[in-house]
Amino acid sequence: MKEEKDRQYSKAKEKFLETFEGCSAQDIDFTTVSAEPVEPLYTPDDAEDLDYTRDLGFPGQYPFTRGVYPTMYRGRFWTMRQFSGFGTPRDTNERYHFLLDHGQTGLSVAFDMPTIMGYDSDHLRSLGEVGKCGVAIDSLRDMEILFDGIDLSKITTSMTINAPASILLAFYLCTGDKKGIGFDEMGGTIQNDILKEYIAQKSWIFPPEPSMRIITDILAFCSDHVPKWNTISISGYHIREAGSTAVQELAFTLADGFAYVEAGIAAGLDVDSFAPRLSHFFNAHLDFFEEIAKYRAARRIWAKRMKHKYGAKDPRSLLLRFHTQTAGCTLTAQQPENNIVRTAFQALSAVLGGTQSLHTNSMDETLALPSEKAVRIALRTQQLIAEETGVINTIDPLAGSYFIEAKTREMEEKAEDYFRRIDELGGVVKAIEKGFFQKEIGRAAYEYQKAVEKRRKTIVGVNKFQLEKEEIEIPLLKIDEQVEIDQRNAVRNVREERDNDKVSRELERLKVAAAGNDNLMPLILECARCYCTEGEIIGVLKEIFGEYEEPPFF
Repeated sequence: MKEEKDRQYSKAKEKFLETFEGCSAQDIDFTTVSAEPVEPLYTPDDAEDLDYTRDLGFPGQYPFTRGVYPTMYRGRFWTMRQFSGFGTPRDTNERYHFLLDHGQTGLSVAFDMPTIMGYDSDHLRSLGEVGKCGVAIDSLRDMEILFDGIDLSKITTSMTINAPASILLAFYLCTGDKKGIGFDEMGGTIQNDILKEYIAQKSWIFPPEPSMRIITDILAFCSDHVPKWNTISISGYHIREAGSTAVQELAFTLADGFAYVEAGIAAGLDVDSFAPRLSHFFNAHLDFFEEIAKYRAARRIWAKRMKHKYGAKDPRSLLLRFHTQTAGCTLTAQQPENNIVRTAFQALSAVLGGTQSLHTNSMDETLALPSEKAVRIALRTQQLIAEETGVINTIDPLAGSYFIEAKTREMEEKAEDYFRRIDELGGVVKAIEKGFFQKEIGRAAYEYQKAVEKRRKTIVGVNKFQLEKEEIEIPLLKIDEQVEIDQRNAVRNVREERDNDKVSRELERLKVAAAGNDNLMPLILECARCYCTEGEIIGVLKEIFGEYEEPPFF
């Protein structure tokens, strides 16, 4: 019976292919956004090696291809976050209350460039940048204002901060502590992914070695004192925004993650003491099925490595939990309302791929920080997916698709090839020093840009379906220059009102510890409590660790 069915299938497939070859085809480049070829048809032949137990499993069971939790969205929706921060802490606090009132279920902090780079608002290099691309946070006082009226025991907060992550985490923990909330009650995430800064985003401060030391100090401290906190959000988002392919995003992100695991183990930590609190952060780009395959492959690769290479015993260490943000690099200034549609497709791919948390970009973010109207539409996009489309009714509905399973396997194989190449270079840090990641991403970005300019790839409204005259004008959020004046005055007032003798003592204690081997987190917390500014703490650490300068790569 089976042999007869196989014979009939082979005959039917052969006949179809003969018919297909005789048809005229559109003059379209049938490849993914990442320039990966796509076959005209996928059949059982493309998934003939698929073993359900080995390769898929049930949701919540190894290798977690189908999802990290047994019930997925039938148990609870993903956390709906909107990346928000602008102007002064009071300005952003008002936006947070607006978002929470409209149904957002988690907060996500965007910091301004001075904060990201470790400068106080009154530093010369902060001039013109205070509060412009995020909120300005100079000290514990600002963090107290930022979360005024918000119960930190009932909301989770994600903070997109890397080089100064330990300091911003200390400000947050002290804010909760002053509200009477214990460290063990607070949940959230710090991005804290310094490796991807050297690879893609470029907002580093210290060289790699001391940066990794600070990260392992955070891992150890939070394992003991802040058990609900995700200590690193291992981020592919910025790698993709820099121009990588989907496979590069997948491989480089997971390679960074494995480097953090190895650093924690080398620092004497048991892998199961910190791995359950590692999370990931991926980009949701526009090639719908490629993105879904990427998320599924990521879960499978992480689980297999954590189990077989690093010997994790706690099942939670095998779970690749991830946040997703729709692709900012796909937003266009031309016909900006098209961005609403782009974002919806991207968000849907993240949900079908099994994300735990999601940020949807606003239509105006290519032009400015989002207005309240635009951010409400972006949030409603998630709510529409959750409440109206029906895609949450069943778990991993695309599993078993010949196309999806073939692309998932292909993603995994190509990522493994990248892991081998990185290992041959001596690991992630050595590969960074040799410019490997930077060159790979640069080549991919160049090839994609050429494809767009030659119209092999279409961007609606940009290189096809353009308008001679833009008819849509959307209101933009503008940051008043008074914001910088107010914030500079605020940080000066903090310095005048605090106990400056205590500040000097605590900064000196931190300096001594940085020159030694003590865990730095308790000392950074003490600096935060006496209202040392971020810039002052960074300044002390720079005296010991120095600053990183990237060598030129060609």
